[in-house]
Amino acid sequence: MDVAIIGGGAAGFFLAVNLKELNPRIGVTIFERQTKVLKKVLISGGGRCNLTNTFEDVTDLGQVYPRGHRLLKGLFKAFGPQDAYSWFEAHGVPLVTQSDQCVFPAAQDAHAVAGCLQRRAMELGVHLKTSHAVERIGRQEGKYEVVFHDPQNASQRFDCVAVTTGGSPRGENLRYLELLGHRIERPVPSLFTFNVPDPSLRALMGTVVEPVTAGIPGTKFRQSGALLVTHWGLSGPAILKLSSHAARHVHECCYKFPLLVNWVNETDTEAVAGLLQDMAGKQPQKQMGGTRPFGLPARLWAYLMAKAGIPHARRWGETGKKGMRRLADTLCHDRYDVDGRGTFREEFVTCGGVSLESVHRHSLESKTCPGLYFAGEVLDIDGVTGGFNFQAAWTTAHAVAQAIARATTV
Repeated sequence: MDVAIIGGGAAGFFLAVNLKELNPRIGVTIFERQTKVLKKVLISGGGRCNLTNTFEDVTDLGQVYPRGHRLLKGLFKAFGPQDAYSWFEAHGVPLVTQSDQCVFPAAQDAHAVAGCLQRRAMELGVHLKTSHAVERIGRQEGKYEVVFHDPQNASQRFDCVAVTTGGSPRGENLRYLELLGHRIERPVPSLFTFNVPDPSLRALMGTVVEPVTAGIPGTKFRQSGALLVTHWGLSGPAILKLSSHAARHVHECCYKFPLLVNWVNETDTEAVAGLLQDMAGKQPQKQMGGTRPFGLPARLWAYLMAKAGIPHARRWGETGKKGMRRLADTLCHDRYDVDGRGTFREEFVTCGGVSLESVHRHSLESKTCPGLYFAGEVLDIDGVTGGFNFQAAWTTAHAVAQAIARATTV
């Protein structure tokens, strides 16, 4: 049996290696449209590659996978985070776990992961062809014909094809799969930062607050975590998670929407006002600017006081109940106008892709084209930052490798 893997990224290489380990007699060829492979692996995690997560802090997969969590819940039973951890260590990549449960190679270098996958693929005899962009996939005489954009690259026939092209920012790139009868969920960006054209906020560049809650008024989209003020607006885990869960909503808003920030992560505004009044009762003669509640950074506290109309030098005892409520409201319901999105480092994640309704849930084989499989972000699966997207790639690639290997024994 000859198998074509379309896409030389994390899912493609992991699928190829696992398939050859399961059945060395299978011929496997990876086709990559660019000149280099595993580019996303090499830039992820700031060049260190956050290749998975322990999931110890995850009580619901829906928290970390806005799309695809139900499918992954089943697939994790066969190959989950601990399996991925064991697999890489068994293949010569020692791993370390950070306090936030993110897993990195002990070398703190993404080349350790990419090198492992490339080296093992070469040892197993996986063929690699770069600069091969696929134009279409056809079916002839019981085999799949893979046709490339460049006419100098002759079309080739295979018994099975696995598509692992990753997220596509443009829906037309998936048109050839739609023509084969697959439903395509419109791809839109996910996992990005927010541009906020507020000079006063941007002046706080470098300020980190944890935890905060960020949300979009009029919706159920709310996420908590650390927040970072940047020279273009807002970033950090709270924003990145919100961008992932609300990806379609903010896309429909053309990335212009209101944002509420709860700087103290406290839902009860009256309780916050009460705490501020207690502080006033204990230190009525102290200047408010010199005593920061909730451990807020000094620059942020001064900024929020000014936003609430309270002078920095005002004494605690000079601020009445109305002033305290106004300050509490600013702390809990601070509003900004987002105007555009940025990128998260150099990483690019999309939601959308091949609908999960178009594939069999255990094998990820196409329902309309037997022998055609999908793995990785080309499926409508995406996660928040923290190693979750790579884990989805390992898990789905492993599922397809198992399915193809089983098909060869039938």
